[in-house]
Amino acid sequence: MTRPFVLGSASPARRGLLEAAGISPEVVVSGVDESQVAGPDPAEVSAALAELKADAVAPKTPHDALVLGCDSVLHFDGEILGKPEGPEEAASRWKRMRGNRGVLFTGHCLIDREAERKTVRHSATEVHFAEVTDAEIQAYVATGEPLHVAGSFTLDGYGSAFIKKIVGDPGTVIGLSMPLLREMLGEMEIGITDLWRSNGA
Repeated sequence: MTRPFVLGSASPARRGLLEAAGISPEVVVSGVDESQVAGPDPAEVSAALAELKADAVAPKTPHDALVLGCDSVLHFDGEILGKPEGPEEAASRWKRMRGNRGVLFTGHCLIDREAERKTVRHSATEVHFAEVTDAEIQAYVATGEPLHVAGSFTLDGYGSAFIKKIVGDPGTVIGLSMPLLREMLGEMEIGITDLWRSNGA
């Protein structure tokens, strides 16, 4: 029987990645205060945020659950950018980012409650932004999409038209690297295929 797999994130994009890969997660939102984590290293910040979420969710899950926490930040022009505070900040970011590139970091923390084990890793993907116009930026911000995501953009929604190319794993940009998750499960001697829904149901 497949063990419970719990995603400690409200992100529908992360849930969608898992479901597309044959894993049916239970979602438990962590509700942690992300502002308590800061620092100069985007890899460390994303990993620490992921661990914070997983640690908060784990006690609320079954004793044999696998718990995954994830969080993403964009490293751009020497700054670490999470979610924007509002439409004005999102638009301002896009005016700076257009025609440039940044690196999206996603931290992953996997907890095996049954074995009392934890592993924390991060993945990074380079993102090249298109030369979008002011009108396109205004229209994009008006959709509301960039207000709820790290770096003020997504790869799996309206924002996909404004990403010229990426170098690395697209899942990292969306919010969860499936190849990295497979490696982390392997460290715990768990096969990702063991988590697939039986008969593709």
